[in-house]
Amino acid sequence: MPMNRARPNVFVPRNVRMRRLLAGLRWMAILLGAAFAFGAQPPLCRAEEAASPLIDLRNAVVVVPADLNVQENKAIAMLAEEIAERTRLRLPVLHDWPADASTAVIGVAPASSKDFFRRFGQDGDDPSPRPAEGYRIRTIVEPNRAPVILVSGNDSRGVLYGVGRLLRTLHMGRDRLSLPGRLDIETAPAMRIRGHQIGYRPKTNSYDAWDLPQWEQYLRDLAVFGANSIELIPPRSDDDADSPHFPRPPLEMMIGVSQLAADYGLDVWIWYPAMELRYATDESIDAAVVEWGAVLAKLPRVDALFVPSGDPGDAPPAELMNMLAAQAEQLRRLHPDAELWISIQGFTQPQFDEMMALLRAEPAWLAGVVHGPQTRVSVAKLRELLPSRYAIRGYPDITHSMRCEYPVPDWDLAYALTEGREPINPRPIDQATIFWQYPEHAAGVIAYSEGCNDDVNKAIWSALCWDPEARPIDVLREYGRCFLGDQYADDFAQGLLALERNWRGPLLASEEVTQTLRRLQAMERAAAPAALRNWRFQQALYRAYYDAYIYHRLVEESAQEAAAMSALAAARTVGVDRALADAESALAQADAPSVHEGLRQRTAELAEALFQSIGMQLSVERYQAIAVGRGANLDEIDVPLNNRAWLSERFASIRRLNDPAAQLRAVEEIVNWTDPGPGGFYDDLGNPSQQPHVVVSVAYASDPGFLATPAVGFRSDPAWRRSWCTHVDGLYDTPIVMHYPRLDPAARYKLRVVYAGDVFDVKVRLAARCDDREIEIHPWLEKPRPPRPVEYAVPAAATAGGELTLQWRANADRGGAGRGCQIAEVWLLKQE
Repeated sequence: MPMNRARPNVFVPRNVRMRRLLAGLRWMAILLGAAFAFGAQPPLCRAEEAASPLIDLRNAVVVVPADLNVQENKAIAMLAEEIAERTRLRLPVLHDWPADASTAVIGVAPASSKDFFRRFGQDGDDPSPRPAEGYRIRTIVEPNRAPVILVSGNDSRGVLYGVGRLLRTLHMGRDRLSLPGRLDIETAPAMRIRGHQIGYRPKTNSYDAWDLPQWEQYLRDLAVFGANSIELIPPRSDDDADSPHFPRPPLEMMIGVSQLAADYGLDVWIWYPAMELRYATDESIDAAVVEWGAVLAKLPRVDALFVPSGDPGDAPPAELMNMLAAQAEQLRRLHPDAELWISIQGFTQPQFDEMMALLRAEPAWLAGVVHGPQTRVSVAKLRELLPSRYAIRGYPDITHSMRCEYPVPDWDLAYALTEGREPINPRPIDQATIFWQYPEHAAGVIAYSEGCNDDVNKAIWSALCWDPEARPIDVLREYGRCFLGDQYADDFAQGLLALERNWRGPLLASEEVTQTLRRLQAMERAAAPAALRNWRFQQALYRAYYDAYIYHRLVEESAQEAAAMSALAAARTVGVDRALADAESALAQADAPSVHEGLRQRTAELAEALFQSIGMQLSVERYQAIAVGRGANLDEIDVPLNNRAWLSERFASIRRLNDPAAQLRAVEEIVNWTDPGPGGFYDDLGNPSQQPHVVVSVAYASDPGFLATPAVGFRSDPAWRRSWCTHVDGLYDTPIVMHYPRLDPAARYKLRVVYAGDVFDVKVRLAARCDDREIEIHPWLEKPRPPRPVEYAVPAAATAGGELTLQWRANADRGGAGRGCQIAEVWLLKQE
């Protein structure tokens, strides 16, 4: 079924503005363990599960019309096969209703099969229009006959999603199958685009190991939660051409997955990057058309091309649009109903302005615009800027945890140093918060993914795009029921919520991590063999054991560093040489075997299990992952969490000094590093619990992408002081503001600043704001590299009113991810 032509009008849930205002409260409530409710259900979704006894379906038959099409037959096969996989029960699929009234029936058909449903007085005479992709499920209980469950799809896709909803609801286990009471539901999707990118390329942390049977299973799993689209990646992209895990060449696999999607009636999008730096000549455009055409012509189904303008892509906007106009003409010939979409990613401000001017000309070949990572404005602002004829599609990054579009808020540095950018990352509450950036402005979402590490997040997005009122806890219960079994549904849901809470706030003070591990260990001890082999359960266990090991290491290494600081503090009494030796002895305890080695060993065992069950590559050395930063965090599990590497270098430099007094001063500088002296202030800007002077004007729920408020970021460097490995940043033209009240107006102050981060090819300016004027503290300058403290005098006029407001900006027209200032530490020092 071809995808509908883009249109700007999308479903807007009732009271959406009020819900967005309350989003922050909802988010906090869930994190505290409350199951929040969203109020009334939207139109097109009416459901009832009556509180009646379980309906036994072990001896049921599936009855369907004889004239189903390919997609509908695939849905029926999915129903029968998924039940058999979970229960060992193989329900017969019949075309005639059983004569025996004692036989329970699951009847499935499109609503157009009126005679099929008229037998039970259902649907056959209902003239009301049916929303696309919707379905109805009815449970009929009559005297003297077994129950009948009827699934009526409004169209072929509705049949698929009705079957999916039934699978999410059924209680299934070894030799048992039942429905938990009467199920009566009528529903249709709120958003017309609901999907996920599933790129078969070396960069992913698991997808490159999958063959077509695994892909078919995953398409089923996505469809069960309401996804109607997948997004493929062509053989040539910003990636290696081959992977040691590939079971098939990239184009052969792309063709095969496209056919699978066609069989199930799912839309096929292609994320097709424009890889050349320029498209300035007819020859370069013709070459691109030939290259893309060679791929597109072989694909059984293509519904849309999405061409990112950046990440990757560096062509100037006008040249890119000229090339895409030619591609659109070819696309119409090869796939007449397909559309072409473009994003505005990675642009500098001048490039962004140029592209917006081109879009205001409203080229007819363009169907819509995608909002994705490295877009310098919010979804709401993009909707305001675009011509109304163009729909917006979301492309949210649900796969990464830092240096990304939607980073984990309030994440501890210990996790960033070890688990890294692409860990197993169930974030159901964050994803529900992020989702609310889209419904008012977008026709739907196809999420950015780099593997199955974000599988929970996929289910949350699919469910919310179908029904924005869906509660994450209910989605998680269905997730556990469908993929593990009904006996695990609630415990697994609560375990996934607990894993998200593990990542909230200072790890050293956390009570969640050990509780989460105990919860999942209890499940592990009681689990059946099939559950222990289940990759989704293995992922949750891996995260729980990994988190717990990092927690215990952090406790130990923090204590070791505290002992080292105590030893250094005695330098005036015992002498510098003795103090350094005692500090080194305290820090060396980190090399001794840990009493928590069992947690590390179990984590490694689960990494092996995940490689065997799903091809997940959690190590470069063991499993040939493409890079440590691509999910291979088993290789980082022992990264130092304290400052011992930085201290070792400092100790060596102290020993090279010939002057004992200079040696003592250097030792005391380490001991007193964070002490700003009398009347002074110290902020560790990358630590949310130690940045009291940073001004945050927008709540996370309103700005989860940190486009308008400072964001905490990370850079792992073994030689750096740990406070330099985390920083605060303002993306694009967002300033970083610090405010100091109640200063001494008669005193003089100076600033000490450490600039750090992962971006050094930017310039930064610092000024004090006084009423309506600025007082420059330092002009535009490049950040020192490597990081080190630098000092600047604060003009007396800046503090004459008894307060100080500082504002940092990086050059605002920068493109890419927009990172720049990246300030790690700030001291405001009161001078004698």
